[in-house]
Amino acid sequence: MPVSYLRALSESKRTRRANIHLGVSLAFVAGAVNAGGLLAVLQYTSHMTGIVSSLADNLVLGNLAAVTAGLASVAAFLGGAAYSTILINWGRHHRTHSAYAYALLWEALLLLGFGLLGNSLDGHRALFTPATVLLLCFIMGLQNAIITKISNAEIRTTHMTGIVTDIGIELGKMLYINLGEESARYKPVRADRSRLRLLATLLSAFFTGGALGAAGFKYVGYVTTVPLALFLILLAIVPLLDDLRTRRRLLLRHRVRRRDAYGRHPSGERP
Repeated sequence: MPVSYLRALSESKRTRRANIHLGVSLAFVAGAVNAGGLLAVLQYTSHMTGIVSSLADNLVLGNLAAVTAGLASVAAFLGGAAYSTILINWGRHHRTHSAYAYALLWEALLLLGFGLLGNSLDGHRALFTPATVLLLCFIMGLQNAIITKISNAEIRTTHMTGIVTDIGIELGKMLYINLGEESARYKPVRADRSRLRLLATLLSAFFTGGALGAAGFKYVGYVTTVPLALFLILLAIVPLLDDLRTRRRLLLRHRVRRRDAYGRHPSGERP
């Protein structure tokens, strides 16, 4: 991929095209993590609707252990979204290139750790499974907040309910038969075909990621998340390097100013 393209994907200055491309990429990752996570811990970790519903069911049934697990999952998702927001707002306030890339890097590092340590920890299922559920919920909250803030809530990547609903709305508009010409009193119904294409692409990316993630966990295991983590690092790396270069230039400029102010004496005393 060209460096300019990678920079545009996750830098602070946004375009709608970059938002869409990043959203599709993250939908693929979310599908893979969500489907793979089901095979790893027998639970989807991005669908807060289902988790909150099961919370209500288990509360009524008196299954307090399941209620505690559900509350912890929701808290982990909330924590991921909150932490992502903190990183993004910190980057914005400090005018960094990598306001969004930091959150992507954290997601990549967490997935990388999960992929590398999963096989060795799998023998301790009693502790490993609950921790894995919380980790994956945290990652999904982290990711969902990234693309939500980037696109002003236009694009979602970790759950498909809203996307499928919006596809149905646009299809309904497309099938609607207008009985008159546009006038002050009659506004024809028209589908937003570009939005429909975007929604269909996000759904396809999530499904494709889910299929590949499930196959990877079935035949390869936890290491399946390592390529996903490396892909996220690729998406984030250019703005991060831009910030490193900027900080290096500022540090060198600061050293030059100190040298000019205090002279070249090692003690720092004025000549």
